[in-house]
Amino acid sequence: RERKRERKKEREKERERERKRERKKEREKERERERKRERERKEEKEERKGRKEKKERKERKERKERKK
Repeated sequence: RERKRERKKEREKERERERKRERKKEREKERERERKRERERKEEKEERKGRKEKKERKERKERKERKK
């Protein structure tokens, strides 16, 4: 009976460790997803900025052409 109780405690501890590992994995996955989203957001922003600058350069060039 004593051993049975000890084994039960051991199984509980093992389950707890397993749960902790799972939670840690989940947190890591979530962090990775967040980093990816952040990277994509940044790239999108840069792309938009690039398009805007290109458009502005084109407009300035056209205005110059009209002045001539």
